[in-house]
Amino acid sequence: MLSVISYPVFALSVLLALTLSIAPVPSGWLEFRPEWLALIVFYWTVRAPAQFGVFLAAALGLLLDVLESTPLGVNAMAMAVVAFLVLTIHQRLRMYPLPQQCAIVFLLLGINQMLVHVIKQALGADNTGFGYLWPALTSAVVWPFLSLTLDNINRRLG
Repeated sequence: MLSVISYPVFALSVLLALTLSIAPVPSGWLEFRPEWLALIVFYWTVRAPAQFGVFLAAALGLLLDVLESTPLGVNAMAMAVVAFLVLTIHQRLRMYPLPQQCAIVFLLLGINQMLVHVIKQALGADNTGFGYLWPALTSAVVWPFLSLTLDNINRRLG
């Protein structure tokens, strides 16, 4: 889809996603916060699968683990799974219209959230119910805006 990848845009998007992932929000809104880093991993894995893949996603997830003070490897594994799943369908995903891409974002980031939830439950968290899927839904809503914005910036600077 994009012929030239702008590495500064990649670095800034990752930095912004990490900042938004730990930025303070009102306590009632915390459960609805989009999965910013997972969206960035999704975007760059779709747009440049040869340059950005499973290992980079795992490294970024490990960085998120450190920033969020979660057990090391939880987000790293979940991000690696998301990147792997995106890599398996990235050619088809490029052809899908935006609403269908949003559904795929919800599905894959829902898997991400479920993995993190199961691991946290195994480690003793007491969060029950399906409220952990709210970030996947809000991420799917944010996806069209993020995708189009990053595409435009990358075209101009790439």
